[in-house]
Amino acid sequence: MNAGDWAAAMRAATEWRLLGLLFERPRPGWREEIALLRGEVADGLLRDAAEAAADADEGTYLAVFGPGGCASPREVAYRGREDPGQVLAGIAGFHRAFGFHAAVEDPIDHVAVEASFAGFLAFKEAFARSQGDTEATEVCAEALARFCDAHIRCFAEALALKLDAVGELAPHLAQAAIALVERAGRAPEGYLDAMADDDEDVEMICAACTGEE
Repeated sequence: MNAGDWAAAMRAATEWRLLGLLFERPRPGWREEIALLRGEVADGLLRDAAEAAADADEGTYLAVFGPGGCASPREVAYRGREDPGQVLAGIAGFHRAFGFHAAVEDPIDHVAVEASFAGFLAFKEAFARSQGDTEATEVCAEALARFCDAHIRCFAEALALKLDAVGELAPHLAQAAIALVERAGRAPEGYLDAMADDDEDVEMICAACTGEE
């Protein structure tokens, strides 16, 4: 076993888990969990996000991610005209394949759940490395890369742009979203343009309904 590879996988798992927590609704014990993980990561942006979370509360979360909030935390909201059922089925397939069961109330395409699943895969990779199981290591590493490419990458950048616009309201979410993009990658070509077109269509429909010009 290469100790450096194992340590890197564990570090990635911890960072992903912290990201998942940062995107969750604040609850009793939430700040304490974040503070504990903050001490285990070296990434400056994640540490800043974790520190900013100390001032967050449920009201802030709902103002941003709640019904009528500033941004949707769900992947399907950023996939344009793609079939939401297919997106959700793809996520569920990953969960079944690796025996993942989210321990939170959020839907499976919520950014908190997706980041937590990525952390789950990274932890399984770290464990496989610690056991010298090359095959399992490769399977977990490949699954993490495929999940990020097929799901998180498709909406992380769009989410980050929306949260950047309300950064003063919830700085921990804005910083966490940037960290998410750094790990999952930029949006595939055309995704942000398609989302902008969809937003314009919605605005036109709303204007027609209300009689506004």
